Amino acid sequence: MESSAPPAWRYAGADWPNRQASRFVAAGGLRWHVQIMGAGPCALLMHGTGSATHSWRELAPLLAKHFTVVAPDLPGHGFTGALTAAGMTLPGMARLVAALCAELKIAPVLGVGHSAGAAVLARRALDGADGLRAIAALNGALLAMRGGGARFFGPAAKLLASLPLLPSILARRGRDRGAVERLLRQTGSRIDDAGLEFYRRLMAMPGHIGATLDMMAGWDLPALERDLPGLKIALAMIVGGNDLTVSPDDAQRVRKLLPHATIDIQPGLGHLAHEEDPAGTAALILARARDAGIEF
Repeated sequence: MESSAPPAWRYAGADWPNRQASRFVAAGGLRWHVQIMGAGPCALLMHGTGSATHSWRELAPLLAKHFTVVAPDLPGHGFTGALTAAGMTLPGMARLVAALCAELKIAPVLGVGHSAGAAVLARRALDGADGLRAIAALNGALLAMRGGGARFFGPAAKLLASLPLLPSILARRGRDRGAVERLLRQTGSRIDDAGLEFYRRLMAMPGHIGATLDMMAGWDLPALERDLPGLKIALAMIVGGNDLTVSPDDAQRVRKLLPHATIDIQPGLGHLAHEEDPAGTAALILARARDAGIEF
């Protein structure tokens, strides 16, 4: 059951990136905002914690030249309905994504996940996602956090998520463009003014902030790390060399668990590398998809 309503699409979504590709779909007890574009085999795009489909504003159209791209807002994020805090677990989100795919009658062959979105895709694959042949993890949060993002998960996140007024307090701060810009710089990335404005808009929404806190509090990344050696499909890690949120060293740790995984470094780019260099990121994704035997 939804615990709060997402922002009104008519107003807050009036100039949303790739708006013409947006639709709303009921699945798993939620009303999802999903963007669908392109033609060909299906690629499922999963954004990270605290983000939304705007994160794919330039990358999705590039991939849509070769794939049918399906990009949802995760529960409580952007314009998708929210869950109760108890439902914001990694296995729970993976099951909801499965329900969405079933409702849309799609069977993705390629998953592209940024940060926590990569964890959702890995969990889906470990739980038996039919047809998924490869995951492109963009600065993927696949292990227990050790980098700058560590402070946002675990006991501290649970404490913050338990404070009922905190989302409203943080949302008021989110109206300050300078504060949002400083926060994004702490990821090691420099994005354009349009991207900054969409993050500012999201961070000014108490419901979006609340879902972000609930997601960070409810996830058990050590459990995913324990299960990761069981991942049988191709894993391509695309890593921003200046990522200050998920340590670039994590890619080497993942490859010790999964020797078949590949690593591509994007020098000088941060946690939002796919927004800083969408063309370069798309080229790497397409190359690794071909390596996995995906025809497009």
